[in-house]
Amino acid sequence: MAASSAACAAHARPTTPGLLPFPMPASPAAFRPASAVVTTRPVLRDDVLQTALAYRGAPYRFGGDDPGSGFDCSGFIQFVFGTHAVSVPRTTAGQFQIGRRVGAGDIQAGDLVFFSTVAPGASHVGLALSADEFVHAPAASGVVRVERLQASYWRARFVGARRLFSE
Repeated sequence: MAASSAACAAHARPTTPGLLPFPMPASPAAFRPASAVVTTRPVLRDDVLQTALAYRGAPYRFGGDDPGSGFDCSGFIQFVFGTHAVSVPRTTAGQFQIGRRVGAGDIQAGDLVFFSTVAPGASHVGLALSADEFVHAPAASGVVRVERLQASYWRARFVGARRLFSE
């Protein structure tokens, strides 16, 4: 994963039912358009989780943000939420700025989980499936897969979690 220095500006985003509001970037170009048609139904956590799991086995590709050519970690998260017409920043650093901070002991399904892998601070992101499992696009030699947060590699590199879904 490449580290990113992108940051979000403090502009308010309209609230999507079922999601917490989060800041918008200063430039709309920092977001790619959502690939799904906006619906009137709330975005449901289970729908997002099922979408993420549907792409298990998709290849990793640095800078990738689609299942055809592959995903990097933040491209995977952006694609999954975009499938449900929810825009999130493209970079791990940007994604680390949205939602509400969650403690390691309070992680729930649907939370974004962040790790320091290739650079100090949040340089890798995944989507929690439970308090101990997450799905992510891991590395150049990998595919989208599920792993345990308590695995020694991930536990040692955990830097935080963010909650996008309201309770």
